[in-house]
Amino acid sequence: MDSVRVGHGYDVHRFGGDPPLMLGGVVVSDQRGVLGTSDADVALHALIDALLGAAAIGDIGDLFPSIDATWEGAASLDMLRLVSDRVSTAGYRVGNVDITIICEEVRIAPHRDAMRAVISEVLSVGVGAVSVKATTTDGLGFIGLDEGLAAHALAVLYSDV
Repeated sequence: MDSVRVGHGYDVHRFGGDPPLMLGGVVVSDQRGVLGTSDADVALHALIDALLGAAAIGDIGDLFPSIDATWEGAASLDMLRLVSDRVSTAGYRVGNVDITIICEEVRIAPHRDAMRAVISEVLSVGVGAVSVKATTTDGLGFIGLDEGLAAHALAVLYSDV
C-alpha cells in the first residue's frame, strides 16, 4: 500500500535585481528582476521546499546555501531537477503539486500553461498533476506596494515503503 506524504514550501524575494523575472521556470518579464542568489524564482523555490519537506530530506538552504558561490545565478529549474532526483532516490514519486504565486502587478495567467508544462517535465508527471495559480494582496503589505513577490507550494508524494 502506498503511503502519502505532504510538504509545504514558502519563498519571498524583493524586486530590484537584474531582469529577467523568472517564475515557474519561465521568463514572465524582461523589464524586472528580483534579488537573490540564484535566479530567485519564488515559485520553484517554494516547490523545492515543499518536495524536500514531504520527503523529510532537508530544505532549500541545506542543499543550496546562499553562502556557496556555486549557486550564484543558478537556474532554479536545474535546482528543481536535482531535488526531483533526490526525492526519487529517497523512494518517493510525485503525486501532484500546487503553487500559488502572490504578486500585485506581475500577470501570471499568460504564462501559466508554460509553467505547468516545464514543471511537469522536470518532475516526470503529467501536466494535470501541476497546478499554478496567482493572487494579489489587494494593495496590502510589501507585496501590495509592489516591492516584491512570494509563493506557497504544496507537494504530495507517494511511496511504497
